[in-house]
Amino acid sequence: MRLWTTDPSPELVAVFEEIARTRMADVPICNSALQVEAVGFRRTPEGHWAGLMITPWAINLLCLPGQDEGWPALAACSKHDWHFPSGDYEFIVAQEDSLGTYHLCSLFSPALEFAKHELARLTALETVHALFAEPMSPPVAATATNRRAFLGLRG
Repeated sequence: MRLWTTDPSPELVAVFEEIARTRMADVPICNSALQVEAVGFRRTPEGHWAGLMITPWAINLLCLPGQDEGWPALAACSKHDWHFPSGDYEFIVAQEDSLGTYHLCSLFSPALEFAKHELARLTALETVHALFAEPMSPPVAATATNRRAFLGLRG
């Protein structure tokens, strides 16, 4: 398992830009207004990395292992709940050869509702802020139907 000791943002951008140029080039679900950008990556209290990844085809919350302790050894496509100050969120285990294993929580897929990249970036910034914010009331367990509403997202 690959451990990320420093901010994974630059490498995430490089890998997903390559995917955008190759495997996802000319795929109809891609939004040409969006660029690849890593937004708000920071360490979780458990020592892992979490942040938002904007790509032309999706906006996903990603978790990457920052240490062995507390990172579940799960097969690709398995599900795992991660706890954040704002609540618990369900992630899917993903594997990319150049990144190793990571977990993703889809927020917008496809991400066709964004007319400009700046709107996607602002949405991602607000989402990261909401994700790490302490709730004002008891946390609500996130589900596929209420995850966007809980983070203050439309759609």
